[in-house]
Amino acid sequence: MTGIIFNIQRFSLHDGTGIRTVVFLKGCPLRCEWCANPESQLSEPETAWSAAKCIGCGHCLTGGGAVKWEGGRVVPLRRLSGAEAERLCPARALQVFGEERSVADIIDIVERDMIFYENSEGGLTLSGGEPLTQPAFTAALLREAQGRHIHTAMETGGLADYQALRSAARHLDQLIYDVKIFESRLHQERTGAGNRVILENFRRLMDEFPRLPTLARTPVIPGVNDNEKEISDIASFIRPYPNVSYELLPYHRLGEPKYEALGRVYPMGKAALDAGRFKQLQIFAERRMAR
Repeated sequence: MTGIIFNIQRFSLHDGTGIRTVVFLKGCPLRCEWCANPESQLSEPETAWSAAKCIGCGHCLTGGGAVKWEGGRVVPLRRLSGAEAERLCPARALQVFGEERSVADIIDIVERDMIFYENSEGGLTLSGGEPLTQPAFTAALLREAQGRHIHTAMETGGLADYQALRSAARHLDQLIYDVKIFESRLHQERTGAGNRVILENFRRLMDEFPRLPTLARTPVIPGVNDNEKEISDIASFIRPYPNVSYELLPYHRLGEPKYEALGRVYPMGKAALDAGRFKQLQIFAERRMAR
């Protein structure tokens, strides 16, 4: 069983309980304007070029027509492998996001940090992109990890076939579920898809797995959902489920350089989130969630 991943991040403290190894899977059905991982959106591997890392040596242009210089940037003429990108660019300005890896390969990497998981109640977290765009691979990873007594978690936006979500949940010790925007029309405008399936999947899963520890998350985006109405609606939606906690995440611009490296325009422009406003919404959400 193999799948396409674009990163493995060890020693994470923000993607589940304890110290985690986070495996990022390629592919996502959403196009959130604030996406921090634009390299995750397409299912297939893609090549990026970073102007900040380029030393202007021109070595890549002598590589047999693999890339060209166009519009002030290096543009790949075909799909490159990771090894080929490294050969073409000694400075690592060329980077390939996405490689095929097997379940066994990934679990072997995850197991290297077992001592940290045991001492912190950590483990493996699947993220993306959207892990459920590769449902069989996701379920196989989670099943194998649990079989080796590794705590499992998954981050999902919930836009998937319910049976794929259900299959993953059977092998989860923790679920992290994004509820980004409650108003359907606004969700469609800012993410490229409606939220009916997302909300319905959440309801069905909580009814079927009432003991699954679940963290619902909302990224607070300036000019989108940074208001009491949206946060109140989301809190009211998840509050009836006693196994669910709620967390707000502050908007950040860490994904902006990745858009540039991929030759895309950053959709959020110069938007910024006021720290005081975010704190107000955090307090508001805590009050709305009080059971």
